[in-house]
Amino acid sequence: MNTPSPRPAVPDVPAAPRLSLSDLAGLAGAGLLTRRLRAGLSAAGIAIGVAAIVAVLGLTASAKAALLAEISRLGTNLLTASSGQNPAGRPAELPEAAPDMIARLPGVTAVQATGTVDGASAYRSPLVPAVQTNALSVEAATLDLPAAAGTGIAQGRYLNAATARRPVAVLGAAAAQRLGLDRVRPGTRIWVGGQWFYVTGVLATAVYAPDLDSAVLVGFPAAETYLHFDGHPSQIYVRTVDTLAATTAVGGMLARQADPEHPGQVDVSRPSDVLKARADAQGALNTLFLGLGAVALLVGAIGVANIMVISVLERRREIGLRRALGATRGQVRAQFLAEAVLLSFIGGVAGVVAGAAVTAAYARTHGEAIIIPPQDWAGGLAAAVVTGALAGLLPAVRAARMPPTRALLSI
Repeated sequence: MNTPSPRPAVPDVPAAPRLSLSDLAGLAGAGLLTRRLRAGLSAAGIAIGVAAIVAVLGLTASAKAALLAEISRLGTNLLTASSGQNPAGRPAELPEAAPDMIARLPGVTAVQATGTVDGASAYRSPLVPAVQTNALSVEAATLDLPAAAGTGIAQGRYLNAATARRPVAVLGAAAAQRLGLDRVRPGTRIWVGGQWFYVTGVLATAVYAPDLDSAVLVGFPAAETYLHFDGHPSQIYVRTVDTLAATTAVGGMLARQADPEHPGQVDVSRPSDVLKARADAQGALNTLFLGLGAVALLVGAIGVANIMVISVLERRREIGLRRALGATRGQVRAQFLAEAVLLSFIGGVAGVVAGAAVTAAYARTHGEAIIIPPQDWAGGLAAAVVTGALAGLLPAVRAARMPPTRALLSI
């Protein structure tokens, strides 16, 4: 009886060794170090995009935090009532008794007013041409205006009961700069409405009342005596009890109390709400800059893809040799993908550092707190890594699919 011959033993094929993360990182680092210049340029493209994103978001957060802190310091209980337009489209007038009537409202703690002096302009001297007004306005003002408007005196003194009746003026912060007055000295004069007015003080920047920055303030009695002012206020500043309910209640009655006959011709606003809306609107403007950062990041990604494609072509010998020695397609693919991710990560870190430095420099220059939300820089770094991974994916797949025999033919 014939016995079947035994089948020849098939030798065991050793499994491909696993590629640890440390080995993968070492291979990726070695691959980039051999092409330092190209890798550096590609990383710079990623860094510029990330830096733009981090800087824009950081500057916005710092500016918004500073503005909200200023609003909190000044309080949210300020309301303003200003003259609007009549049905004919012409400027309306507030009654002369409007401030006194508003002061009778429950919850009102302070009422101050300004009135525009039509036809009066301010100059450094009578030798300045009349057309060079520097966009300054001449305003009659009450005695406790700075406290009500949320500002103060930067130099000198404000108007008092005596100087409000004399040709004496107080300048807004911008008005002093435009008139070339960096310091208030005894005897300093400016030419207002065809005569000399002595300057006794300069206001600090008015966050809640920016119109005061470019104003020349004189007392109501002096404006009527020397500048032919009609006595009608044009802007009324109202402070209420510091509660939301009180401010809301006074705001609802303010127009009718200021001008009972024509309440529709009175414009009522809350400066804190306007400033908060402006802070929120800055986010919309940042979309443009974020778009530019995204474009720079895309250009950087194209650079990463380019260097990886060239790297695959130049390293065919290495790919063929590694495949011949037992490296799997997945290991080759992982190696080249790791190089792209590492390159993008380096560029992302550099971009975060650069964006943070720009934010810090700007914030310190403007006296603002340095705020870079963690989600902003982490998001920028993640965007760089993801972009790099996507850019390096196709070259990595191409390297893994390269047959070892064809790759070795280039040796």
